Amino acid sequence: MSSRPPLIRELPLVIALYMAYKFGRRAANGQFRDAHENADLVWGLERALRLPSEAWVQDLVMRSEVLIRGINVYYATVHFPAMVIFLVWMYWRRPGHYLWVRWVLTWLTSAALVLHLLVPLAPPRLFGEARMVDTGLLYGPAVYGKPEPDSMANQFAAMPSLHVGWAVFIAIALIVSCRSRLRWLWLLHPLTTILAVVATAHHYWMDGLVACAFLAVILAVLRPPRKAAAAGPGERATVGAGEPDTAAVTDGTVAAPAPHETPAPEGAPTAAPTAVATPTDLARRET
Repeated sequence: MSSRPPLIRELPLVIALYMAYKFGRRAANGQFRDAHENADLVWGLERALRLPSEAWVQDLVMRSEVLIRGINVYYATVHFPAMVIFLVWMYWRRPGHYLWVRWVLTWLTSAALVLHLLVPLAPPRLFGEARMVDTGLLYGPAVYGKPEPDSMANQFAAMPSLHVGWAVFIAIALIVSCRSRLRWLWLLHPLTTILAVVATAHHYWMDGLVACAFLAVILAVLRPPRKAAAAGPGERATVGAGEPDTAAVTDGTVAAPAPHETPAPEGAPTAAPTAVATPTDLARRET
Protein backbone atom coordinates (compact mmCIF):
# COMPACT_ATOMS: atom_id res chain seq x y z
CA MET A 1 0.00 0.00 0.00
CA SER A 2 1.44 3.40 -1.01
CA SER A 3 1.97 6.09 1.60
CA ARG A 4 1.95 8.82 -1.05
CA PRO A 5 -0.16 11.76 0.23
CA PRO A 6 -2.78 13.31 -2.06
CA LEU A 7 -1.21 15.72 -4.56
CA ILE A 8 -4.10 18.17 -4.21
CA ARG A 9 -3.08 18.63 -0.58
CA GLU A 10 0.68 18.27 -0.91
CA LEU A 11 1.31 20.81 -3.65
CA PRO A 12 -0.33 23.80 -1.90
CA LEU A 13 1.37 22.80 1.36
CA VAL A 14 4.86 22.80 -0.16
CA ILE A 15 4.21 26.10 -1.95
CA ALA A 16 2.91 27.69 1.27
CA LEU A 17 5.99 26.57 3.21
CA TYR A 18 8.32 27.98 0.56
CA MET A 19 6.50 31.33 0.38
CA ALA A 20 6.60 31.62 4.18
CA TYR A 21 10.35 31.13 4.02
CA LYS A 22 10.82 33.71 1.24
CA PHE A 23 8.81 36.42 2.98
CA GLY A 24 10.39 35.55 6.32
CA ARG A 25 13.83 36.23 4.84
CA ARG A 26 12.66 39.60 3.57
CA ALA A 27 11.56 40.59 7.09
CA ALA A 28 15.21 40.48 8.21
CA ASN A 29 16.48 42.65 5.35
CA GLY A 30 18.22 45.97 5.89
CA GLN A 31 20.24 45.11 9.02
CA PHE A 32 23.49 46.48 7.59
CA ARG A 33 25.33 47.23 10.83
CA ASP A 34 24.54 43.93 12.54
CA ALA A 35 25.35 42.00 9.36
CA HIS A 36 28.86 43.47 9.13
CA GLU A 37 29.55 43.03 12.83
CA ASN A 38 28.57 39.37 12.61
CA ALA A 39 30.72 38.96 9.49
CA ASP A 40 33.70 40.24 11.46
CA LEU A 41 33.02 37.65 14.18
CA VAL A 42 32.64 34.78 11.71
CA TRP A 43 35.80 35.78 9.82
CA GLY A 44 37.77 35.95 13.05
CA LEU A 45 36.43 32.60 14.26
CA GLU A 46 37.39 30.89 11.01
CA ARG A 47 40.93 32.26 11.21
CA ALA A 48 41.17 31.13 14.84
CA LEU A 49 40.10 27.63 13.73
CA ARG A 50 42.72 27.80 10.94
CA LEU A 51 40.18 27.15 8.21
CA PRO A 52 41.50 27.85 4.71
CA SER A 53 40.75 31.33 3.49
CA GLU A 54 37.76 31.68 1.18
CA ALA A 55 39.77 34.30 -0.74
CA TRP A 56 42.44 31.67 -1.50
CA VAL A 57 39.77 29.36 -2.98
CA GLN A 58 38.39 32.17 -5.11
CA ASP A 59 41.86 33.15 -6.39
CA LEU A 60 42.54 29.52 -7.31
CA VAL A 61 39.28 29.09 -9.23
CA MET A 62 39.51 32.44 -11.03
CA ARG A 63 42.71 31.31 -12.77
CA SER A 64 40.38 29.67 -15.29
CA GLU A 65 37.66 31.88 -16.76
CA VAL A 66 35.84 28.83 -18.12
CA LEU A 67 35.79 27.26 -14.65
CA ILE A 68 34.55 30.34 -12.81
CA ARG A 69 31.85 30.95 -15.41
CA GLY A 70 30.69 27.36 -15.03
CA ILE A 71 30.61 27.70 -11.25
CA ASN A 72 28.61 30.92 -11.54
CA VAL A 73 26.03 29.17 -13.71
CA TYR A 74 25.87 26.24 -11.28
CA TYR A 75 25.26 28.56 -8.32
CA ALA A 76 22.62 30.60 -10.13
CA THR A 77 20.64 27.83 -11.81
CA VAL A 78 20.93 24.51 -9.95
CA HIS A 79 19.90 25.20 -6.34
CA PHE A 80 16.12 25.64 -6.58
CA PRO A 81 15.38 23.57 -9.73
CA ALA A 82 17.32 20.65 -8.24
CA MET A 83 15.11 20.73 -5.15
CA VAL A 84 11.92 20.83 -7.22
CA ILE A 85 13.01 17.87 -9.37
CA PHE A 86 14.13 16.00 -6.26
CA LEU A 87 10.77 16.45 -4.50
CA VAL A 88 8.78 15.42 -7.59
CA TRP A 89 10.93 12.32 -8.08
CA MET A 90 10.67 11.29 -4.43
CA TYR A 91 6.89 11.80 -4.50
CA TRP A 92 6.34 9.57 -7.55
CA ARG A 93 9.16 7.05 -7.33
CA ARG A 94 9.88 6.74 -3.59
CA PRO A 95 6.57 7.48 -1.82
CA GLY A 96 7.70 5.48 1.21
CA HIS A 97 10.47 8.03 1.77
CA TYR A 98 8.63 11.17 0.63
CA LEU A 99 7.01 12.18 3.92
CA TRP A 100 10.32 11.75 5.72
CA VAL A 101 11.97 13.99 3.10
CA ARG A 102 9.27 16.63 3.40
CA TRP A 103 9.49 16.80 7.19
CA VAL A 104 13.29 16.97 7.22
CA LEU A 105 13.25 19.81 4.70
CA THR A 106 10.53 21.62 6.64
CA TRP A 107 12.51 21.56 9.88
CA LEU A 108 15.81 22.37 8.18
CA THR A 109 14.39 25.34 6.30
CA SER A 110 12.53 26.60 9.38
CA ALA A 111 15.69 26.41 11.50
CA ALA A 112 17.58 28.31 8.79
CA LEU A 113 14.90 31.01 8.72
CA VAL A 114 15.12 31.49 12.49
CA LEU A 115 18.90 31.93 12.26
CA HIS A 116 18.51 34.33 9.33
CA LEU A 117 16.33 36.50 11.58
CA LEU A 118 18.60 36.26 14.62
CA VAL A 119 22.00 36.46 12.93
CA PRO A 120 22.08 38.68 9.83
CA LEU A 121 25.42 38.15 8.10
CA ALA A 122 27.16 40.02 5.32
CA PRO A 123 28.57 37.48 2.82
CA PRO A 124 32.25 37.64 1.85
CA ARG A 125 31.51 39.67 -1.30
CA LEU A 126 30.04 42.43 0.93
CA PHE A 127 32.66 42.18 3.68
CA GLY A 128 35.70 44.29 2.91
CA GLU A 129 38.16 42.41 5.10
CA ALA A 130 37.61 39.22 3.09
CA ARG A 131 38.95 40.97 -0.04
CA MET A 132 36.72 38.95 -2.34
CA VAL A 133 34.67 39.92 -5.37
CA ASP A 134 31.24 38.95 -6.64
CA THR A 135 32.20 36.68 -9.53
CA GLY A 136 28.65 36.85 -10.87
CA LEU A 137 29.02 40.59 -11.49
CA LEU A 138 32.39 40.09 -13.18
CA TYR A 139 31.63 37.13 -15.43
CA GLY A 140 27.87 36.57 -15.16
CA PRO A 141 25.24 35.53 -14.55
CA ALA A 142 24.72 38.01 -11.71
CA VAL A 143 22.38 36.80 -8.96
CA TYR A 144 22.36 39.92 -6.79
CA GLY A 145 22.75 43.64 -7.34
CA LYS A 146 23.50 46.32 -4.81
CA PRO A 147 21.89 45.45 -1.44
CA GLU A 148 18.83 47.59 -0.71
CA PRO A 149 16.72 47.59 2.51
CA ASP A 150 13.44 47.16 0.61
CA SER A 151 14.58 44.57 -1.95
CA MET A 152 12.91 41.17 -2.20
CA ALA A 153 16.24 39.38 -1.86
CA ASN A 154 17.79 39.51 1.59
CA GLN A 155 21.51 39.45 0.86
CA PHE A 156 22.33 39.25 4.57
CA ALA A 157 20.61 35.86 5.00
CA ALA A 158 23.90 34.02 4.60
CA MET A 159 23.94 32.09 7.89
CA PRO A 160 23.33 29.19 7.46
CA SER A 161 23.73 28.27 3.80
CA LEU A 162 20.64 26.49 2.54
CA HIS A 163 22.49 25.94 -0.74
CA VAL A 164 24.75 23.59 1.20
CA GLY A 165 22.06 22.20 3.53
CA TRP A 166 19.66 21.29 0.74
CA ALA A 167 22.40 19.83 -1.46
CA VAL A 168 23.73 17.61 1.33
CA PHE A 169 20.27 16.32 2.17
CA ILE A 170 19.42 15.61 -1.48
CA ALA A 171 22.51 13.42 -1.68
CA ILE A 172 21.72 11.65 1.61
CA ALA A 173 18.08 10.97 0.69
CA LEU A 174 18.95 9.60 -2.75
CA ILE A 175 21.68 7.37 -1.34
CA VAL A 176 19.31 6.04 1.35
CA SER A 177 16.34 5.45 -0.97
CA CYS A 178 18.17 4.02 -3.99
CA ARG A 179 20.05 0.75 -4.42
CA SER A 180 22.22 1.43 -7.45
CA ARG A 181 25.96 1.08 -6.95
CA LEU A 182 26.33 4.48 -8.61
CA ARG A 183 24.16 6.23 -6.02
CA TRP A 184 27.27 7.49 -4.18
CA LEU A 185 27.96 9.77 -7.12
CA TRP A 186 25.21 12.00 -5.73
CA LEU A 187 27.85 13.26 -3.27
CA LEU A 188 29.27 15.26 -6.17
CA HIS A 189 26.28 17.61 -5.89
CA PRO A 190 27.01 18.90 -2.35
CA LEU A 191 30.76 18.95 -3.01
CA THR A 192 30.25 21.09 -6.12
CA THR A 193 27.79 23.29 -4.25
CA ILE A 194 30.25 23.92 -1.41
CA LEU A 195 32.91 24.93 -3.93
CA ALA A 196 30.43 27.17 -5.74
CA VAL A 197 29.14 29.09 -2.71
CA VAL A 198 32.67 29.77 -1.45
CA ALA A 199 34.35 30.57 -4.78
CA THR A 200 31.58 33.00 -5.76
CA ALA A 201 31.94 34.81 -2.38
CA HIS A 202 28.32 34.19 -1.41
CA HIS A 203 29.09 32.18 1.74
CA TYR A 204 31.73 31.45 4.36
CA TRP A 205 32.80 27.94 5.31
CA MET A 206 30.96 28.45 8.59
CA ASP A 207 27.64 28.96 6.80
CA GLY A 208 27.83 25.48 5.32
CA LEU A 209 29.11 23.89 8.55
CA VAL A 210 26.18 25.30 10.54
CA ALA A 211 23.68 24.07 7.93
CA CYS A 212 25.21 20.58 8.13
CA ALA A 213 25.06 20.68 11.94
CA PHE A 214 21.35 21.55 11.82
CA LEU A 215 20.76 18.73 9.35
CA ALA A 216 22.64 16.23 11.53
CA VAL A 217 20.47 17.05 14.55
CA ILE A 218 17.26 16.78 12.51
CA LEU A 219 18.30 13.45 11.00
CA ALA A 220 19.12 12.12 14.47
CA VAL A 221 15.47 12.73 15.42
CA LEU A 222 13.74 12.03 12.10
CA ARG A 223 15.16 8.70 11.00
CA PRO A 224 14.54 7.44 7.45
CA PRO A 225 11.85 4.74 7.12
CA ARG A 226 13.12 1.20 7.67
CA LYS A 227 10.85 -0.13 4.94
CA ALA A 228 9.71 1.79 1.91
CA ALA A 229 5.98 1.66 1.34
CA ALA A 230 6.48 1.22 -2.39
CA ALA A 231 9.71 0.14 -4.04
CA GLY A 232 10.64 1.33 -7.49
CA PRO A 233 10.01 -0.74 -10.63
CA GLY A 234 11.94 -3.99 -10.55
CA GLU A 235 12.91 -3.55 -6.89
CA ARG A 236 11.80 -5.52 -3.87
CA ALA A 237 10.63 -3.70 -0.78
CA THR A 238 13.35 -3.20 1.78
CA VAL A 239 13.15 -5.46 4.80
CA GLY A 240 13.96 -3.68 8.01
CA ALA A 241 16.72 -4.76 10.32
CA GLY A 242 15.74 -7.78 12.37
CA GLU A 243 12.76 -8.65 10.15
CA PRO A 244 12.98 -12.20 8.69
CA ASP A 245 12.46 -12.73 4.99
CA THR A 246 9.58 -15.20 5.14
CA ALA A 247 9.37 -16.04 1.44
CA ALA A 248 12.00 -17.24 -0.95
CA VAL A 249 11.38 -16.24 -4.53
CA THR A 250 12.62 -18.68 -7.16
CA ASP A 251 11.74 -18.67 -10.86
CA GLY A 252 8.70 -16.50 -10.23
CA THR A 253 7.10 -18.89 -7.69
CA VAL A 254 6.96 -18.66 -3.94
CA ALA A 255 8.21 -21.69 -2.06
CA ALA A 256 5.94 -22.48 0.88
CA PRO A 257 7.52 -23.74 4.13
CA ALA A 258 7.61 -27.53 4.44
CA PRO A 259 4.85 -28.95 6.69
CA HIS A 260 5.80 -30.58 9.96
CA GLU A 261 5.85 -34.38 9.55
CA THR A 262 4.90 -36.79 12.38
CA PRO A 263 6.87 -40.08 12.28
CA ALA A 264 4.68 -43.18 11.71
CA PRO A 265 4.60 -45.89 14.45
CA GLU A 266 6.68 -49.04 13.97
CA GLY A 267 5.02 -51.73 11.85
CA ALA A 268 2.54 -49.35 10.31
CA PRO A 269 2.28 -49.49 6.51
CA THR A 270 4.19 -46.75 4.82
CA ALA A 271 2.03 -44.53 2.67
CA ALA A 272 3.13 -43.89 -0.83
CA PRO A 273 4.64 -40.48 -1.30
CA THR A 274 2.15 -37.93 -2.50
CA ALA A 275 3.23 -35.71 -5.33
CA VAL A 276 2.85 -32.03 -4.62
CA ALA A 277 1.10 -30.22 -7.41
CA THR A 278 3.07 -27.26 -8.67
CA PRO A 279 1.53 -24.19 -10.30
CA THR A 280 2.75 -25.55 -13.66
CA ASP A 281 0.94 -28.92 -13.10
CA LEU A 282 -2.28 -27.13 -12.14
CA ALA A 283 -2.08 -25.02 -15.25
CA ARG A 284 -1.66 -28.14 -17.43
CA ARG A 285 -4.69 -29.84 -15.85
CA GLU A 286 -6.90 -26.84 -16.63
CA THR A 287 -5.95 -26.91 -20.32
